[in-house]
Amino acid sequence: MQIAVSGGKGGTGKSTIAINLAIALRNYFDLTLADLDVEAPNDHILLGIELQNEEPVELFMPRFDYSKCIKCRRCAEVCEEHAIITMRDGTPFLMPTLCSGCGACRIVCPVEGAILEGKKLMGHTYLTETPYGFQLVTGKLLEGEERAMPIVVAAKERAKALNKELLIVDTAAGTSNTVSKALEDSQLIIAVTEPTPLGLHDLELILKLADIMGIEAWVVINRSDLGKKEDVKELARRYNARITAEIPYSENIIKSYVEGRPIVLSDCGEAEIFRKLAEEVVSYLR
Repeated sequence: MQIAVSGGKGGTGKSTIAINLAIALRNYFDLTLADLDVEAPNDHILLGIELQNEEPVELFMPRFDYSKCIKCRRCAEVCEEHAIITMRDGTPFLMPTLCSGCGACRIVCPVEGAILEGKKLMGHTYLTETPYGFQLVTGKLLEGEERAMPIVVAAKERAKALNKELLIVDTAAGTSNTVSKALEDSQLIIAVTEPTPLGLHDLELILKLADIMGIEAWVVINRSDLGKKEDVKELARRYNARITAEIPYSENIIKSYVEGRPIVLSDCGEAEIFRKLAEEVVSYLR
């Protein structure tokens, strides 16, 4: 089983929801948490742990053997990214920053060995034991790289390979192709928002995406006392999304950040909100 914690707007508290929900659900499932916000992964920071068991994620990058190249230009013609350009005589050159690693150039090349397999490091995945009874899989894009999809795919595959009862996915903000890839195979999306104009705008984007993908969506309103909750509730009704939790702006939650101790482990009212949300998820999945 897989559930996803998402939400169009950045900074709404997706990671806070994800890590506390994972801790609350550990009592019900043997689970894995996957941080697929590969450009800014921070679940490990909120859990107070250091990333471990680093594995590289590499992308295919063509290398040309000019002694065998017949300058037919087919590699440049097939390249949808226009990463391969040719000189007047047909000699190919690669612009690495544009290459997506699809390998089409190598497939269409009529001369065996004219295009060799090179590799480019795109980022890393990590598998970290947490002190809370579950493992965290993290994807991290290399600084300066633009293509996040290979990291998302690699981290998700590493998490799924653990074969746990439940996979909780923490996605990036927005509704890009990397977010939709992270959401893929989920039975439930927990969309985290805040009652602000930007929160409302981006919530609608994620609810539209959930509708397109045919995945049930719940809404969690974070910092619920700072804006117009009724606007969020009206939008949720429009998309048949149930509001399952309202989390107030809380000094207790801020203190939990500072102390590095997830709020769900305390006895305050905010912790009870997360525990009730976990019970809702259990009821839904079972």
